[in-house]
Amino acid sequence: MREILGRRRGLRFRRSGRHAQLDAALTCATGWQWPVVPGVGHSASAGRERSCGCPDPECVVPGAHPFDPGLLTATTDERMVRWWWAGRPDAPVVLATGGRAPCALSLPAVAGARALVALDRMGMRLGPVVATPTRWSLLVAPYSLERLGELLHAKDWVPSSLRFHGDGGYLVLPPSETGKGPVWWERAPAADTAGSASRARPATGGPAGGRGPAAPWLPEVEGVLDALVEASTGAPGGGSKLAY
Repeated sequence: MREILGRRRGLRFRRSGRHAQLDAALTCATGWQWPVVPGVGHSASAGRERSCGCPDPECVVPGAHPFDPGLLTATTDERMVRWWWAGRPDAPVVLATGGRAPCALSLPAVAGARALVALDRMGMRLGPVVATPTRWSLLVAPYSLERLGELLHAKDWVPSSLRFHGDGGYLVLPPSETGKGPVWWERAPAADTAGSASRARPATGGPAGGRGPAAPWLPEVEGVLDALVEASTGAPGGGSKLAY
């Protein structure tokens, strides 16, 4: 994974149970034009945390990453998506971030919950927020690594708990289940009713072959990063309010 260093009712797709992951993958790929690939999944374990389906016995993101096929095969092709999930209906839905797809900023779960409260108080409009038991991720409009580097260079300081998921990265989407637990929408995707091509491109087709749902609205990374830095300052002793 290429990175830089509460629970609510999740968004439901057309069907549930065995077909939930397929429906989510089709909505992302053919409706929103977000490239996806199945995650490796997890295996049963007697412990609280289930082991990863990959060969690494010490995998730090059990079940929450691509393996076979790899991330470079992520696609928006409906036939390929159906074929993948027909063979593995419980496979996690993994989004390949960057390019024309959304990117994300993520925080540890506790810090992420605090951040959402702070950003709401500031009146910051947020896009979709993906939550897991360990990390919360705020989806943003695509950005390049060069652009991100310029933004970070202009900052005197950013929360140490913040990670950036951009080109070459990935993010597990709901309603997946990983070795660390479920994945859900803490903030459900909302359509870009303004139809802004600079934020999210409207889909040309959906799972049923007709016009798909409007792609979710995504904020620009600058605004979210600025708001997170502002929300993180002022802890006792000069520390960060968004620390682990």
